[in-house]
Order: sequence, then structure tokens, then C-alpha cells
Amino acid sequence: MLEQVLQPLPLFLLAIIALFTVVLIMLLKKTARLSSSNATCNQQADTSAQQSSSDETLQQYKDKADEAMRLNQTFRKFVPKQFVDHFAKHGSEALELGRADEDELAILFSDIRGFTSLSEQMSPQELMNFLNSYFLRMNEPIHKNKGFIDKFIGDAVMALFDRPTGTNTDKAQDAIRAALDLRYAINLYNEHRANCNYPPVNIGIGIHFGPVIIGTVGSDDRMDTTVIGDSVNIAYRLEALAPKYNTDIVISAQTLHQADAKGLFEYRLLDWVRVKGRKASIEVYEIIDHQAPNIKHLKLANAELISLGLGCRKQQNWQQAITHFQQALDIYPEDTLAKHHLAQCAKLKNTELAEDWDGSILLE
Repeated sequence: MLEQVLQPLPLFLLAIIALFTVVLIMLLKKTARLSSSNATCNQQADTSAQQSSSDETLQQYKDKADEAMRLNQTFRKFVPKQFVDHFAKHGSEALELGRADEDELAILFSDIRGFTSLSEQMSPQELMNFLNSYFLRMNEPIHKNKGFIDKFIGDAVMALFDRPTGTNTDKAQDAIRAALDLRYAINLYNEHRANCNYPPVNIGIGIHFGPVIIGTVGSDDRMDTTVIGDSVNIAYRLEALAPKYNTDIVISAQTLHQADAKGLFEYRLLDWVRVKGRKASIEVYEIIDHQAPNIKHLKLANAELISLGLGCRKQQNWQQAITHFQQALDIYPEDTLAKHHLAQCAKLKNTELAEDWDGSILLE
């Protein structure tokens, strides 16, 4: 009896073992899947962390690049890129203190006439707003003609024309075209000022071409780029002649010759002068391309008489000089240049002149 009762027990145990085995296998499979899932999650987390770290690194590089670009753009506002390019052209990639090169280029000076009296009518903030508005308009004509502004000196602008791949003729022509575009720009500026009931402004321009020294000056903690030489002084003095001769653009004969200007630009002889700080006389002209057609026609019509009169003045043939200047005035009765020369002859013929006088007028 007992054996009959106990006989099915092994079968029962086997069934229990089999059941546990199946459950164990299922648990093992589930554990494997969970482990695999955890591993995948961990891998994804690691990948995500690596991607995040990579993104952060890239963003840091981008931020540094943006900062370097901003610094470069700021640097260019203080040191024109053309200065750096000039030194690179001459074999130096570093803008170091004391570096100097000699070159030939065109120099243009421009300033506002009557600026002192104009500035006295403005508050400090109004004055700064006016100057920045004015300089903004003067910048484009210079850059468009391959030049760059070297310095702002009060209300004055000093610009250089040193086209890297151009000839000396190109440089001189660039300066003349920039001067004409500056005149067009100031006319447009005055139209805008008139719309706001502001008074018009006028500018004088002087241009000279010649050798200069381009370099860097200063100290260990403060450095500046500069251009020095007799040519710079001449350009500065020529600009100062503009109001004296009641003209807009004064240019040296040397610049016209270098620009091969005949046939390209219209101009007439102004005078032979000796500017302050220089012993040799300079033949100076006015550029008149931008002036009204009727004024331009009259100036070209009496240009030869002005030239003949100056030749007679040089020989101290006062009466013949006066005759030529009077004939020039008859052609153009409003010509301030002819009136100026008539007054000069009347003064000079009663003045004791040096034996070696070369016919030039000393202008302070």
C-alpha cells in the first residue's frame, strides 16, 4: 500500500523540477534582456555624454573664433588693414614697433571749412553726432577708390592711396577720383541736412603724390602707424590753399603728371607757391570736373590767360601780367582767381623782391 502511494511521488517531483526549470529559464532570459537593455541604455548614455561633450567643445571653438573675429574687426578700426597688407608686401607679416618702409603713394587731406564757428553752435553731444555722421559719408568715396583713411585729425581726414597691385599712375588717379566723389558725397549730405533745416557744410581737399616713410611709432605699451615725409606736409599745405583760392580741390603738378591726367580730368593752373616749411616752389592746380557746366566752361576758357599772366609775373613784367589777368576776368567776371592775381600784381610791383625771386608766392 505504502509503495503504491509513494510511487507517483518521483513523477510529481519531476514535474515540480521541470516547472522550476522552465521558470528559471524564463527568468534568465528576462534577466539577459534587462542586462542587454541596461547595457544599451548605458551605451546610449555614454554616447549621449560623448556627443554632449563634443558639442560643448565645438561651441567653445566657435565662441573663440567669434571672439577672434570681433577682436580682428576692432583692430582693423584702429589699424587699417592696408597698413598690414603694405608691410606684408614688403616681406613682414608682423606689425612690430619701429618698422619702416619707403614707398611712393598719393596723400589726400580734407577738412571742413569754418569748422570752429560751426562747432561753437553745438553742444558736445551734437558735435560728436555731427562729426560721426560726416565721417561716415566721407569714408565710402575713399574706400571705393582703393584708398584708406589713415587718421582723423579733429574735423580733418588724412587718406592714403597705395593700391597694392597698382602702378603709381593708378594711385594718383585713385586719389583724384576719390576727391571728386567726396565732393559729390558732400553735396548729397547737404541735401539731407537741408531737409532737417541744418546749414550746409563745405570742404577743402588737397592732393599730392610723392615718396613717404610708412612705419610704426610709439612705445612698448602704445603703438601707432604713421606716414611721414615732405610729401605729407605738401598735401596738408595744399588743402589749406583751397579757401585762399576759393576752390574745392587743390592738386600739385607732380600728381597730375603722375596720374597722366590730360584727357582724363579737367583742371586749370592756380599759382606757383611756396608752402610753409619748404623752400622749393610748387605749381598748383584746381580740379574742376565736379563743378557746374557753365562755371567749368568759363574757367577752361580763361585758363590760358591765367597761365600767361603767371609767366609774365615770374618775369616781373607787371603790366603785361595785369593785362592777361584782366582779359581772364573779362571772360569770367565772377572769377575770384583772376581777381586774386590782379591784387597780387598790384602789391608785388610795389614790393622790393629778392634777386633770385622765382615768381612764387609765399603762403603761410
